[in-house]
Amino acid sequence: MSDDLLRRIDRLESLDAIRQLAAKYSLALDMRDLDAMVNLFPEDVRVSRDETGRAAFRRWMDDTLRQQFTGTSHHIGNHVIEFENPDHALGVVYSKNEHETGGEWVIMQMLYWDNYERIDGVWYFRRRLPCYWYATDLNKPPIGDRKMRWPGREPYEGAFHELFPSWKSFWDNPPGEHGPALAAPAPAEQFLKTMRGTDAPPSVRVR
Repeated sequence: MSDDLLRRIDRLESLDAIRQLAAKYSLALDMRDLDAMVNLFPEDVRVSRDETGRAAFRRWMDDTLRQQFTGTSHHIGNHVIEFENPDHALGVVYSKNEHETGGEWVIMQMLYWDNYERIDGVWYFRRRLPCYWYATDLNKPPIGDRKMRWPGREPYEGAFHELFPSWKSFWDNPPGEHGPALAAPAPAEQFLKTMRGTDAPPSVRVR
């Protein structure tokens, strides 16, 4: 078997393993199996500026889930995966979520910006960056600004569009008579970075 064929098989197997990560995360989170969930991340997962490790991550998730939610359901959709090298990849995953929280049923649309890493032959999340479009009671469409509308909190803007400058540029620059010049296609494995216009690691404002 040629080296090229072996590389292609490895890439296909890696794509499936990474897609399984996103599905496993949703199932483990919704079923409150926090051991299964934190084991989708490497042993040295960063939890905060001061803490690392799966045990610290488990404590943080346990506290968050008990305080905010009675039940959740995460439905994953579009999943774009690009490889930086055989053992590191980027991904964007859409997620439509439902939450029982107190006396309200909150629906949410969001995406995750993911970094994946293969360690000793196993793919893990290195990092998950959540970016939200809206969250609102099922019976209250989130029309207008500040679409993140959690019970007991002041509404605020999520970061659904924040990582991609095309959103702001589209609205700030209506086309002229002939429209803007057509950009060249993104290079292979560079679709996400081309959309962002930078190689810098993504970040969003803490709220």
